[in-house]
Amino acid sequence: MLPFTVEIRPGESPYRQIVYAATKAIVSGELGAGAAFPSVRELSQALKINPNTAQKVVAELVRDGMLDVHPGIGTVVAEGRRASAGERRSLLSDEVEQLVVEARRLGLREAEVLNAVSARWTELFGRDDGERSAGRATASAPPSPSTRPRARQPGDERRRA
Repeated sequence: MLPFTVEIRPGESPYRQIVYAATKAIVSGELGAGAAFPSVRELSQALKINPNTAQKVVAELVRDGMLDVHPGIGTVVAEGRRASAGERRSLLSDEVEQLVVEARRLGLREAEVLNAVSARWTELFGRDDGERSAGRATASAPPSPSTRPRARQPGDERRRA
């Protein structure tokens, strides 16, 4: 059994999906510093992938500083690795894209989605008063480009049909 969750989806590189899942588990703290990481053999057998692919996964995570290899002990999550804000944001990029596409498919507006996310965040974690929440700009702040009215474009009449 793997210490992180990964579901291999067809049409996407298994290698990229596994690196993403392992990185997410490490950055989120699901796999803490010093925790054992599966061997190449364990990865390939558990995920039913080629051992060469499993080796590439481990090699990339070592190269990125996520894992340390200790001869005779095994591979463990690296000590003291704190993900950058950019790395933490990039871990959500797929989920954010799915949320935005699904919201658009349902006909929701950006403000409605931001309010729903904000309400859910508050429900789960309480109010985040230390930072200005998305979608709650102060009255003195200029409107963001996404909230400004859009200039009419040729073909707008056709889109409304």
